[in-house]
Amino acid sequence: MYAFGICIDRHYLTPGLATIASLADSLSPRARKAAALRLLSFDLGPPQALLLAHLAKRVGFGSFALARRSPLRSARMADTSYITVTTYLRFEFTPDFVRRPYLVYVDADVLVRGDLTTPLHALRPGEVGAVRDEFNPSIGGCPALPGVVDRWPHLRNRPYYNAGLLWAHTGDLPRVHHGVEQALARHRRHILHNDQDALNLWLLRTGRVRPVGAAYNRFEVGRYLERGDWVRRVVSRPLRPDPAARLIHFVGPEKPWQADCPGTADVLEYRALLKRTLRHVRALGAAHPEPAGLR
Repeated sequence: MYAFGICIDRHYLTPGLATIASLADSLSPRARKAAALRLLSFDLGPPQALLLAHLAKRVGFGSFALARRSPLRSARMADTSYITVTTYLRFEFTPDFVRRPYLVYVDADVLVRGDLTTPLHALRPGEVGAVRDEFNPSIGGCPALPGVVDRWPHLRNRPYYNAGLLWAHTGDLPRVHHGVEQALARHRRHILHNDQDALNLWLLRTGRVRPVGAAYNRFEVGRYLERGDWVRRVVSRPLRPDPAARLIHFVGPEKPWQADCPGTADVLEYRALLKRTLRHVRALGAAHPEPAGLR
């Protein structure tokens, strides 16, 4: 009934492998067998594609496909500090490629802890499911979409959504692609957070968003508390690991597979997942280097 979609480039091959293993862990063996895995990339070669396919089979996914796609020609990369144009590939999934009624898009810098498919039950045709962004929760009160409330004051305090986890009817994917493309063409000056701002511009115009609970896209904030207190001014919830979170999202430039990333509880949990993933890789006979500091 559904497929998981992930976008991976050479820089994110290792975390992409961990995301596949994490998704598999979140499902029963029967659900895993029924689920499809769909990957998009613009720079992976045949050896990397084969490794991903073999891992998907080993952990129990019943269907796997990887395709090469080019990002939108109109893509605007306002922030390139740690994000590449691969981020725009999330809008390149098509019904012919997915071949399932639903797509659950998942970023590659996440730790999946629970079943992510439940929000599909409430998703109506034409809607995109998304979780409100923890660092940019409201338009006009955060850096996202600069200038939007000056131009359209009625949009102030509207929810702003994170693009790291999305739910959609596969038949609606071309409409999302077209809407984001139009937003980039008409409102480029309002783009700061790249594709995420473009997606939110489309959601604001159409209103076709199905809000999903925060537990499905919980940000890991412990890394930021190691460096300063600004998160306390932005995030209102208790700043401790959330055992109810279905997905932990490692937003920002410091990633848990990097040796110099602060070793918070969620980071250590992710590194344990990564070590298990790399044991799968070694069992497949693939030569894949472990990230520095994780040996």
